[in-house]
Amino acid sequence: MAEPNLREIHDFLVGLAQRAGTMIISANPSDVEIKKNCMLSPTGNRQTKRFLGEETAKSGRLTDTPTFIVDPIDGTTNFVHAHPYISISLAFAHKQKTLVGVVYNPFTQHLYTAIKGQGAFLTAPKIPESFPSEGRKVESTYEKRKLPLQSPPPALSDLSHAIVAVEYGNERVGNNWDCKISTFSALGRGKSIDGAMVQSIRSLGSAALNMCSVARGDIDVYWEGGCWAWDVAAGWVIVEEAGGMVIGGNKGEWTPRVDGRRYLVLRAGAGKEVVEEFWSKISGNLEYEDTD
Repeated sequence: MAEPNLREIHDFLVGLAQRAGTMIISANPSDVEIKKNCMLSPTGNRQTKRFLGEETAKSGRLTDTPTFIVDPIDGTTNFVHAHPYISISLAFAHKQKTLVGVVYNPFTQHLYTAIKGQGAFLTAPKIPESFPSEGRKVESTYEKRKLPLQSPPPALSDLSHAIVAVEYGNERVGNNWDCKISTFSALGRGKSIDGAMVQSIRSLGSAALNMCSVARGDIDVYWEGGCWAWDVAAGWVIVEEAGGMVIGGNKGEWTPRVDGRRYLVLRAGAGKEVVEEFWSKISGNLEYEDTD
């Protein structure tokens, strides 16, 4: 089989995300069925043999087969509550590695894109330098910027200077819940009582956008457990192409799988000492099943 044309796939996924975004904006937030209705399947592109999506997958496992990975609305709870922190997350993977990622928030019109080896970018509305005279429309213009937004990125060697993103998830009892709550506490505690004393913790409700914030550089670290490949695949390549890293959510997991379901994501400029410090604050291990 010929090597996939990544630029063609990128352009196809951008168009797909924008069409899905139009459907989402026009939907009633109380109608969660829009999530299924906007599944614009990319299987018409013949360079792939597999499709992995939240609404259709029987298993969250990736294979070596070229695969489109789709989450039509990442941040469903936000969408239901009319909170505009949601995204369409689309990726293309081959041999279990993400090669193309597209994440689009239709409410802010922020479009994050990356192709393996070609950098990561944010395309967003440009703030006008002046406003038109009365009676004239504001013309929308867009600006494409390379990620991270600050170059070179500032060094980060200590969690006490970090903003950390975390999520509660749906599992609110048992080992994983206990691990998360104990770790959240350790991240927030003062150093005098063996805490990291991070500057602040954010829980924003969209794994894909959390990863894009790490790629941008305005979130320093993101720790996640319980997500599926469709939640993180697109953001994964965007983070890496922005100079960041994605490693495992448990201690010592330097080479996680995209479908591994536990992740530690760090922005460009964060050193390995931050990884080790974070891992030292994790209480126990996150453990998840591989299938639904």
